[in-house]
Amino acid sequence: LFLDRTDAVELPIKFIPRYAGCYRCQILLKSSCDVRVYEIECVVNTDHAEAEIEFLTPAYQAVIQDIPIRNMSSQNCQLKAILEGQGFYGPPVINVGLGETALYPLMFKPIAEC
Repeated sequence: LFLDRTDAVELPIKFIPRYAGCYRCQILLKSSCDVRVYEIECVVNTDHAEAEIEFLTPAYQAVIQDIPIRNMSSQNCQLKAILEGQGFYGPPVINVGLGETALYPLMFKPIAEC
């Protein structure tokens, strides 16, 4: 049995996630002569947020700011950090467990007055 595009059937789905994360479900469609299972995966991201941190420290002295990272998704997360700018340091990867809050230690160590 071959169906062309004119035989397509729409299946509207309403999805209202409460948190960011990966949501999976299965849809089972049955008829007297056919059974089909469709697996659906929806990935929900939070809106892009910007923040600003001001570091005040004497030259050559490091200051560390612990930044809380909260995982409100439905699975454990491994986040990759990309730091730009001279004098900033931190771990390249941070793991945040399901429903947990981890602290990302962002260090600023100026090599000159700036």
